[in-house]
Amino acid sequence: MPLPMSLPLPNVADLAAAADASAGMADPAAPARPDTPSDKRRRRRSVTRRQLHRGHFGFLRAVIQGLNARPMWERYLAEEGEVEAERDAALATAEPDAAMEAAARAFAGHPKVRRVTAWLRSELAAAASRAERYGMARLVRVDFRRIGRAGEGLPSLEDFAAGEGLDGFTQAEQLAAYRARFGRALDREAKRAALMRRQLEAVDWLEAMYAQPVLVDDGCRAWLADTLADRLEAAGVATIGQLVDRINSLGAGWTRALAGIGAGKAHAIEAFLQAHADTLARRIGQHVAVPRRQRYAHELARVVPRGTGLVPLDKLVVPAELDGRAGAYRRPQAQCLLAAHNDYEAVLAWLRAKPGLPPEQVAKMRAQRRDLGSVLGPLDWLQTLSPTQRAYRKEAERFLLWAILVRGKPLSSMANEDCVAYREFLAAPPADWCAPRSRERWSPVWRPFEGPLSPRAQGYALGVLNNLYRFLVDQNYLMGNPWHGIHVPREARPALDVGRSLTEDQWAFVLAQLNALPPTSAHQRLQVALPLLHATGLRLSEVVAATTAHLEWVSLPRPGTRARIEGWWLEVLGKGNKLRRVPVPPVVIARLGAYLVARGYPADPGANRVPGGVALLGHATDLGERAPWAGARATNPVDAAAGIGTVTLAKQIKGFFAACAGTLRLADPHGAARLEAASTHWLRHTHITHALAAGAPLEVVQQNAGHASLDTTTRYVTTEAARRMEAMQAVWNAGKEE
Repeated sequence: MPLPMSLPLPNVADLAAAADASAGMADPAAPARPDTPSDKRRRRRSVTRRQLHRGHFGFLRAVIQGLNARPMWERYLAEEGEVEAERDAALATAEPDAAMEAAARAFAGHPKVRRVTAWLRSELAAAASRAERYGMARLVRVDFRRIGRAGEGLPSLEDFAAGEGLDGFTQAEQLAAYRARFGRALDREAKRAALMRRQLEAVDWLEAMYAQPVLVDDGCRAWLADTLADRLEAAGVATIGQLVDRINSLGAGWTRALAGIGAGKAHAIEAFLQAHADTLARRIGQHVAVPRRQRYAHELARVVPRGTGLVPLDKLVVPAELDGRAGAYRRPQAQCLLAAHNDYEAVLAWLRAKPGLPPEQVAKMRAQRRDLGSVLGPLDWLQTLSPTQRAYRKEAERFLLWAILVRGKPLSSMANEDCVAYREFLAAPPADWCAPRSRERWSPVWRPFEGPLSPRAQGYALGVLNNLYRFLVDQNYLMGNPWHGIHVPREARPALDVGRSLTEDQWAFVLAQLNALPPTSAHQRLQVALPLLHATGLRLSEVVAATTAHLEWVSLPRPGTRARIEGWWLEVLGKGNKLRRVPVPPVVIARLGAYLVARGYPADPGANRVPGGVALLGHATDLGERAPWAGARATNPVDAAAGIGTVTLAKQIKGFFAACAGTLRLADPHGAARLEAASTHWLRHTHITHALAAGAPLEVVQQNAGHASLDTTTRYVTTEAARRMEAMQAVWNAGKEE
């Protein structure tokens, strides 16, 4: 809209002089002004490179038209830093329209805004000059604030007619009188409006020619400052798309492992990416600003859309030409015992045939994932798999992705040579197929591998795939198994795990360190968990799923006598969905009772009336006192009856063993090395080894451990090995005496 003007329009020389002044250009003969410390600080604050994008043009249009440019700044130029509003008492008492106009002028006159505007005009003038549009180059440099302010006092036609007593005249007569009074001012306004239109048209033309869209494949270095690009590239983030993926994957703490990128710079980078989400075609999800425990499953499901690429099994879309409907080794559908019509459905059928979780545990997992209110989809069961199903899914998922993306063949066309090629692929997967294990399956940076598989892991993968194809052959889906005869790497031969256990002295040292821990809720949990794992030999998944409802006091007749033997038994759901009962010693029950009291429940496990029981190992209840800086996690109430996650417990035990190793290192380096390597599963091996060494019958230990075969338990029998070592040491010592 045209703006009033009280000064005459300048000529071309005036335009050039005003342009130089608005761009901050000095006389060529004058010496260059050295940078001041404040100039350097201002440049360091910017997180992006100065490169023209659409936001710059939108901002400049607002400045040219005299509009309030603050919204454009906040939307498109947040990476330039915040602009503090200048407080003016007069603005508070002014009329709304006058106050808004004054606020717009104040914002446009802010030093930071002036610097950005001057740089932008200079860049556009240079671009116009390169296109040999020299008039345009002069035009875009013009800043109306430099060539005269808008005129004041021009009344509206209605006010003029009322003041001059022209109410009874026609509008044409009123306009004629108005022009007779203000003709020169109106001519100046018309010329000013024409000049503004020409300037806006020049900006439009330059935007079409030179505005660079921010794209996902652009390198971070193209848009971000060198220091930030260096730190991101060191973390494996080379492109803008990878940066968006990292933010979506890790949430608000995406900069936690990046030195030199604090909350302020992170916010500016996020604002820059959100401002250009329309050209990026990839947005920062709303889940990023939400704590992890509060994220809903359906929100996370939208982070990565379904497609053909390096995505999890439940996100994978198999191209029609590779789905196996016409696989080279398919049997006719009429002869198949599966309802599956393609390889993807056949893999799901095989996976679902494996032992799954009981319904109550599935319901608990869904509650933890905050998706109880959602309608179950056909693939939602993939989110609540048993440990066996998860392990099998991982191997089938990897092979299916490799077959489609690398080999370009359906699973039902895999030949023996393809299987050999995949075995070699497992030993050296490409870097873009790998990511840390901590990357969630809903995350855009999830990848099927962590890195090259060890020979033993390769052997396991080949065994699972052999199982898959054997199932498909048995169901008449395929006519043969290409994995038959594919040998695992020689280094992947079966190994005894009996060495992954602690000696009696090492376990005694661990107990001493355990008892010396400060009295916190997390330490109390550890003081129950370690003795419980050692005394029972439970697997990690079994112990975290156990509740007081699974404990039972049982009185049994002692064989051959009239006496009775009494004690606590723990019922667990083990591998293969098999139930078993394991005796628990009184000392562990006593520790558990004290831990339950600290969480607000009776010490007697049988006295707890909570539906489903109280988890034996729960969340820390004193986080607010111990870590008040933890934000919502510290202030939100904790469900004291809920169980701890497997990953959390495994990390805590691993960290405790590492601390024990540090204490023991000077006195016993060998023992410290073993504690450094120890994990939760070592306690299972330690239980079996110690029980057999103490004389427990082999079949008793087998039942406690839940081994399907007695041969598995027999591996832990070290009596014969000890006798052999003792005999040979006697031979060696006899040789020394001679």
